[in-house]
Amino acid sequence: MSIERIVFAVAGAFIVISILLAVYVNLNWLWFTAFVGANLFQSAFTGFCPLALILKKLGKTSGTAF
Repeated sequence: MSIERIVFAVAGAFIVISILLAVYVNLNWLWFTAFVGANLFQSAFTGFCPLALILKKLGKTSGTAF
């Protein structure tokens, strides 16, 4: 699995989990959802993604996104 697919999967999982936590635990979990969305937005323009850097250091390779 390529770095891009892992980043998409982790971001999607974080968003779904934080929405469920907001519904069932506390609405403040929506701040985490906003943080993930803001990080995805800025990485689209800057190319900087902390998770991608970590995965690259762990030996994962970049590939086609789909």
